[in-house]
Amino acid sequence: MFRDRKQAGERLGIELAGLDLCQPIVLALPRGGVPVAAEVAKALGAPLDVLVVRKVGAPGNAELAVAAVVDGNPPDVVLNREIVEAYALDDAELAALVALERPELERRRLAYKGNRRSLSVAGKTVILVDDGAATGTTMKVAIRALRHRAPREIIVAVPVSPPDTLADLATEADRVVCLSQPGRFRALGYHYLRFPQLSDSEVTAALDEAGRLHKTRKRDMVGDGSTAEKNRRSR
Repeated sequence: MFRDRKQAGERLGIELAGLDLCQPIVLALPRGGVPVAAEVAKALGAPLDVLVVRKVGAPGNAELAVAAVVDGNPPDVVLNREIVEAYALDDAELAALVALERPELERRRLAYKGNRRSLSVAGKTVILVDDGAATGTTMKVAIRALRHRAPREIIVAVPVSPPDTLADLATEADRVVCLSQPGRFRALGYHYLRFPQLSDSEVTAALDEAGRLHKTRKRDMVGDGSTAEKNRRSR
């Protein structure tokens, strides 16, 4: 059991820091994945961004996903082909359902990122983070969308998940890192002592703080490099 999302992220960061990662970028699934991912990004000295995923419900059954829209430029639409076929949806019907969810996707993107541009993942090691994966459905959608953006590697990183979900995710991602794999997996909140709902403002604050830390680290590294170069030239 984890104390809170922050502690889970710290422990996950330690685990990931021991891997050989080429140009890592940390992407959080909001909201709960953000405080976990912020600690991972801090441990790796990597930039942090969010990946917003919006479910597209079936006609008359909003809980059953026929597709999902993943934020990007342009956004990616990932289909659940079995459900699309079960409802016999044609292209026009599917496009209309997707269009209904675009405004909420855009609202969340603006709430979390404002006018900040999304980080490019091309050629980078993407570490996709959430506070846990119960079914892994959102993770799978995110992975499939990211594949279209040519990353070097996709690593799923979660503090806790049931073994069968991890096995399923391992068929989609290049690597999976998970700290706890309970055989009896209950609701995600049971695996944390503190598991509050997060507001949009809390997510934004965590992203802003992570951005400031990363910029400071980059500036310090540039400064250290300049000092080293001056010392070399003086010898």
